[in-house]
Amino acid sequence: MKRSRTMSCLIAGAVALATLVVASPAASAAGTGTGYWSARGAQLVDATGAPVRMTGINWFGSETANFTFHGLWTRNYRDMVGQMAQLGYNTIRVPYSNQMLDAGSTPNSIDLAKNPDLAGLSGIQIIDKVVAEAGRRGMRVILDRHRPDAGAQSPLWYTSAYPESRWISDWKALAARYKGNPTVIGADLHNEPHSVQGGSGSCWGCGDNARDWRLAAERAGNAILGVNPDWLIIVEGVDCVTGTGTPECGWWGGNLAGAKQFPVRLSKPEKLVYSAHEYATSVFAQPWFSDPTYPANMPGLWDHFFGYLEKENTAPVLLGEFGTTLADSRDGVWLRELMKYAGTGTSGMDFTYWSWNPNSGDTGGILNDDWTTVNTAKQAYLTPYLIPPVGGGGPSDPPPPPGACTANYHLDNSWNGGFQATVKITNTGGDAVSNWAARWTVPSGVQLVNGWGATVSQTGQTITAAAPSWSPTLASGASVSVGFVANGPSSPGASAFRLGSTDCTVT
Repeated sequence: MKRSRTMSCLIAGAVALATLVVASPAASAAGTGTGYWSARGAQLVDATGAPVRMTGINWFGSETANFTFHGLWTRNYRDMVGQMAQLGYNTIRVPYSNQMLDAGSTPNSIDLAKNPDLAGLSGIQIIDKVVAEAGRRGMRVILDRHRPDAGAQSPLWYTSAYPESRWISDWKALAARYKGNPTVIGADLHNEPHSVQGGSGSCWGCGDNARDWRLAAERAGNAILGVNPDWLIIVEGVDCVTGTGTPECGWWGGNLAGAKQFPVRLSKPEKLVYSAHEYATSVFAQPWFSDPTYPANMPGLWDHFFGYLEKENTAPVLLGEFGTTLADSRDGVWLRELMKYAGTGTSGMDFTYWSWNPNSGDTGGILNDDWTTVNTAKQAYLTPYLIPPVGGGGPSDPPPPPGACTANYHLDNSWNGGFQATVKITNTGGDAVSNWAARWTVPSGVQLVNGWGATVSQTGQTITAAAPSWSPTLASGASVSVGFVANGPSSPGASAFRLGSTDCTVT
């Protein structure tokens, strides 16, 4: 399925038509570091203050009518994530649509013989699986709200079917879903906001709440940080910004010139990352590719559109999409110069290449059309700049066991005739557990009074903690703590802990 892109800004300046997921073990790697990330000036740092850098790849499909990653019709998802890590990519940018989150948006075109553990899962539950596998390999994930619906990208961040309120509420739900799981490090708020002919569409700094993308990004970003203060908030540019010098127009999402006068203001400024998209002449014949000084003109152009934010130590810039078919002789020159501009090592500009998929109609992919072999010509341009995840392994690595858990029982308080205790259950298996239920046995004479952190009930000597409706999935590596008060003896405590049908190891 081709991914079409209609690029803006012809030479004349007209616009072309065109909370239970916690404590997942964080990687300790040169590129991905430890714990959550923040910005220190233009440098991303991990929870210890060590510099980190995204050198990643886009894997699209969840934003389309397949409602899941493309390529699952021919390969196992764990194999593909492992191959990404083996090639040196340490981050996956995952596009999705709000429609994917709707009830009835059923993932399709999956070879279940190759992906048996994806049977019956929703689109977001399949993303959970990829997140778990990426985390196991030391990688990070950023979520990209690519489209409101599966049909097409939108110039504004909302449509009549998916208004701003839905856009923000979905982001808040995702922020809660992955809270405490440092594999998922941030939210790319909306893909490629852009203007449309006639003066509508997105603007930057115009002050119109219905059109000003910078103001909308502040509203959404601060709402997300209110739920998950650990996430990076990734804000793309627009295409055209008047009054910022020549040229005024660039790629959709690629023009951040307006951020100098009108910066994005977040409640946690250290969580702001700007993002720009940049493409080759084979995607669209922008005028700068025909400049007689090409490619010497390109660093100045990149400075103008986005690079100044890094050079002035304002904020990190993520090259969220850049790609090429290498069909035009100028394309390889462009890619070579762009990577030199981005720089090497952890101090270089962050990037996620478009795309892993070979079925991007504009660019092709790192994979060839067989979805297995690598386009070595493209990969050769990127390899010197990649910072692999430590211990990323390869596609042949065996997955962790599908069912495993640990349990910790703590007596919080006791009194004559009753007690309060907490049970912490950790999913140590390789798969997320949907609609989870934990159970344990209490001594004779213990009677539950109430519980919290789940839907807690008692039958005989068995207490059951069932997943609440607002957090039905326990991701791989995640934990849930359930508190309860009971009448009866506080000793000898509880025993026979289980997660679903799996016996848990007591810690």
